[in-house]
Amino acid sequence: MRALLVDRSRPGNLRLGDVADPEPAPHQALVRVHATSLNFGEAKHVLAEAPEGSVPGWDAAGVVERAAVDGSGPPIGTPVVTLASDGAWAELRAVDTAWLGTVPAGADLGTIATIPVAGASALRALRRLGPLLGRRVLITGATGGVGRYAVQLARRAGAHVIASTGDPATHGAGLRALGAHEVVGGPEDLTAHVDGVVDMVGGLQLIKAYARLAEHGTLVSVGRATDTPEQFPYGAFSGAPEAHDRSITSFFLLRCTNVGPDLTLLADLVSQGDLSPQITWRATWDKAAEAVTALLDRTVHGKAVLDIA
Repeated sequence: MRALLVDRSRPGNLRLGDVADPEPAPHQALVRVHATSLNFGEAKHVLAEAPEGSVPGWDAAGVVERAAVDGSGPPIGTPVVTLASDGAWAELRAVDTAWLGTVPAGADLGTIATIPVAGASALRALRRLGPLLGRRVLITGATGGVGRYAVQLARRAGAHVIASTGDPATHGAGLRALGAHEVVGGPEDLTAHVDGVVDMVGGLQLIKAYARLAEHGTLVSVGRATDTPEQFPYGAFSGAPEAHDRSITSFFLLRCTNVGPDLTLLADLVSQGDLSPQITWRATWDKAAEAVTALLDRTVHGKAVLDIA
């Protein structure tokens, strides 16, 4: 099969090449990939650390070519959305059926490919905050893929949504259209404490966001857009009277379990138009190096999709 292989001698650290077809385990389906969505973490970290000649990629949507022999998962011909730690940037992918969601017939699989990391991370992180109806929720790094899904899902859940972006003048109108009630330049611009934070930035912004948590508030650390370490000032965890019992929790989607039903739910919402995937860059996979560059240069605000030609 054809696949995008790690090759650090090439632009974007990738080249199209031929590799053996994957051989699925009994609990895996073999999927014919139609499209994949790239994530900033893949462009920045995976391509720098993955072995030469390996096939990276977390997100992919396609059609079941061979059903799992143990009887789990959907039958041949079913459109699906898939998630795994590698193997998405190829014509064929073997994927655990627990990490596979079904897709409504006729849905654009390039659109659906945006869901796994961005959509499922947003959904799981917001669930970690607990019931959202009437609560104030801050989404940092809101113009990224996870952030845009988080804004929409938090609004659907009844939260008062505050989106944080480094350029409110440019991105404010778009974030409000997705459901944000307020758009701010950073946690320091908040006019009141918040009940929950989904943080995609890390570093100093995480520290500032934690300081703005209300009593019993929770911050879920999802992303690392900055390399700045989190060095909290003395007394940050002293339990001040106005903000007692606050918590920070880490998050890593690929360590979660039973993600398949969430992928199915999100695929239904996207295909019905209830969630916007916010695709801002799309091309065939021979343009993969351009997509990687655009992600690293932060010129992609939303999702980048590669159609498997």
